[in-house]
Amino acid sequence: MPQTIPIEDEVSRSRRSEVLSLPIPISGCVQTDEAGCLVDTRGRPLTDLRISVTDHCNFRCRYCMPKEKYGTHVKYLMHTELLSFEEIFRLSRLFVEMGVKKIRLTGGEPLLRKHLDQLIVRIKTLRTRSGQPVEVALTTNAALLARFAPALKAAGLDRVTVSLDALTEDLFQSINDVGFPASKVMEGIHAARAAGLPVKVNTVLKRGMNEGEIIPLAEAFRGTGIALRFIEYMDAGTANDWRMDDVIPSREAAAVIHARYPLEPVDPAYRGETASRMRYLDGAGEVGFISSVTQAFCRDCTRARLSVEGGLFLCLFADRGYDIRTMLRGGATDEEIKLAVGRIWSKRADHYSEIRLEGTQRNRARIEMQYIGG
Repeated sequence: MPQTIPIEDEVSRSRRSEVLSLPIPISGCVQTDEAGCLVDTRGRPLTDLRISVTDHCNFRCRYCMPKEKYGTHVKYLMHTELLSFEEIFRLSRLFVEMGVKKIRLTGGEPLLRKHLDQLIVRIKTLRTRSGQPVEVALTTNAALLARFAPALKAAGLDRVTVSLDALTEDLFQSINDVGFPASKVMEGIHAARAAGLPVKVNTVLKRGMNEGEIIPLAEAFRGTGIALRFIEYMDAGTANDWRMDDVIPSREAAAVIHARYPLEPVDPAYRGETASRMRYLDGAGEVGFISSVTQAFCRDCTRARLSVEGGLFLCLFADRGYDIRTMLRGGATDEEIKLAVGRIWSKRADHYSEIRLEGTQRNRARIEMQYIGG
């Protein structure tokens, strides 16, 4: 018997129509570099794809999904609105054929999506233009990581990034606003390492919230082989009531660490690397700083984002996207989808972080982070 698919309600259709309102180009040239990879108006290649697999999250972090605005009655997308694993794999395959080398699975909290390891298994069958396996990474709050780490490793996941904004229990539980212990996040990190997964830790720094955690976090991960990265508090979405005064510049965070543990710069490992890396002079490893606010790196941004319901977004700070799901479900061929994506990327000129530095357009609408992934 055919499966009955619920009809989207008027609110869902209206919301989708508003968010995914950019017209897909039906004409125009597709720009490529010498290797045949897509490039945009600034010469930036498309090499990274971030895919949000769910809009659900089990945390209510104050800088992302504050409880006042995402309480118990928050309206999530219906399951039929989400891209299926089959659709995600098809798009992943097409993007890899167009030059993508890295795919990151995000959310919401991606480990809330059932059977995520099965999707990873499929994506890991893809090969880049050079014949190498596509790199697959995952960003998680680690609440479920201890449970799933072995399966993720067995599926072929290459690495995992864990969000951890404090080690002090009262503070961390206040930040995630659901009382989840930092000790449980650390258990997830250790379980991932035990399973053989490389781990990075991301810490969002917000003035008046967790600047006192800089040294404790640095000390917790020095000499462990775990890469720690401090991220400037960003105006991704509008729910977090972002203010420039709340930003702790990376140079300030680096100076705090340098005063205790001297650092020196490390050259970028690849074009588009978001973190400015520094190493400890005593050989205890590295620490990174992501400075999207004070040192915009738009000029080297090689990332596209695929939203949970099949929207293509060209910037983390975008206000609208392109409706790719309708093409998927409307019978478009692989070549038609690739041509559409090629035209979209070729016209890309996004550089919001640079615009922010100029002091303009800060108050414009932006898509919330859990919808398109971080």
